[in-house]
Amino acid sequence: MNTSDNKATLSFSDGSPSVDFPIYKGTIGPDVIDIRKLYAGTGKFTYDPGFMSTAACNSSITYIDGDKGELLYRGYPIEQLAVNADFMESCYLLLNGELPNNVQKQEFVDTVTKHTMVHEQMQFFFRGFRRDAHPMSVLVGTVGALASFYHDSLDINDAKQREISAIRLIAKMPTLVAMAYKYSMGQPFMYPRNDLSYSANFMRMMFGNPCEEYKVNDVLVRALDRILILHADHEQNASTSTVRLAGSSGANPFACIAAGIACLWGPAHGGANEAALNMLKEIGSVENIPAFIEQVKDKNSGVKLMGFGHRVYKNFDPRAKLMRETCYEVLEELGLQDDPLFKLAMELEKIALNDEYFVSRKLYPNVDFYSGIVQSALGIPVSLFTGIFAMARTIGWIAQWNEMIADPEQKIGRPRQLFVGSTVRDVKPLDQR
Repeated sequence: MNTSDNKATLSFSDGSPSVDFPIYKGTIGPDVIDIRKLYAGTGKFTYDPGFMSTAACNSSITYIDGDKGELLYRGYPIEQLAVNADFMESCYLLLNGELPNNVQKQEFVDTVTKHTMVHEQMQFFFRGFRRDAHPMSVLVGTVGALASFYHDSLDINDAKQREISAIRLIAKMPTLVAMAYKYSMGQPFMYPRNDLSYSANFMRMMFGNPCEEYKVNDVLVRALDRILILHADHEQNASTSTVRLAGSSGANPFACIAAGIACLWGPAHGGANEAALNMLKEIGSVENIPAFIEQVKDKNSGVKLMGFGHRVYKNFDPRAKLMRETCYEVLEELGLQDDPLFKLAMELEKIALNDEYFVSRKLYPNVDFYSGIVQSALGIPVSLFTGIFAMARTIGWIAQWNEMIADPEQKIGRPRQLFVGSTVRDVKPLDQR
């Protein structure tokens, strides 16, 4: 952080003395005003619901420029990483700050691969859930429970133990997600295989069975790998902030990631691709699109267009273009271009990209729209979409958690409030109330 030569001066109309605050410059992005001494100097707080104008930390991991449609992991554009790197390289980059060379990559992949099995007692854990439990509730429970099995890596002040926990979480998340799926289907769990890549291993644990050998399809594995890269981190969003806030108390990393999963479960956050696919199923067929579009344009109908537009990206979502390519590749590979659901999705995409109503409001298809279609084509059930998202985002959460633990400026999170309740009053005896 570099201090700017400029200062921000806060003046008051009630005659209170004005206060100066330092301004910091990031390497890119807007300057920030350091208001840490505001309360001590004035007895006042700022009011910022949702922290939309507040930087709660400094970070060197991910940068987003919503107006430009730019997403950088450690300075590298997402467009380049999705084409020139795989998910394991992206993980290494987010964790360590640099892309690995060949030797570093092999070592990292080898270490992650050798940690993909989960403790055998986890099988009994799963049996405690109903078969129809939502996979996200299963993941919150099982990821939190990892702390019960791996006591040897819970000292957050030990960098080596933090690294072991990070590897364990990255490695075991696909196994737990696949186990959640298999359990819901009443199928036997599939153990991971050390000779397969991270994404191929996950596909086999999901869709393989003991009766026959699973055939790895490179196009589908690459599609899943790209989904993971595009969702690996997204700066200080709700779930990442939850992980940081939980971590600021000194909670163990498994508990922090479980907290992140719980937050991601919310329909306004990780549930968007689930909502997009459910919307397509509700529309039903291409013939129903015009009527649906009219309802979307009618403010009083309450019908929303899911999977279009983005809160952060004001012009286009850089991830959407990459996911769109993958979407068409997968549909072609599986011969699904004529499938009614996918035909409907492509028709809706065409209308949204050409209809003045959507174009003027920048309601272009976002990454959730395409990733929902791709996951559905891969055979992943809608209820598991957010679980795949959690699997991808685990690396981002861990990198952010690690950075926070090592940051000497980090304090336990303690947002303030504007209190609007009753002032002091006396408790009357029961017979007088």
